Amino acid sequence: MSPIPSLDYNLLYHERVIRSVANNTRQDGEDFLRIAAELPIHTQVQRFALRDANQALNQLKNDAIKGEAVLVGESMH
Repeated sequence: MSPIPSLDYNLLYHERVIRSVANNTRQDGEDFLRIAAELPIHTQVQRFALRDANQALNQLKNDAIKGEAVLVGESMH
């Protein structure tokens, strides 16, 4: 067997960066929510019963769902 070459982990993990988002002011949050309320945001959700989770995963895998897939319990479906 050939030896496994060493790996420079700085190259592998260099892309990982932690950024804080806690430095926003209350006014920043209020401004953001005001602007967000003015935008025409339309969400699309396709619900799947928990028993149909494999079907949902297959559709996600094949880009057959526009929007989000959500698994719901039987009492919520």
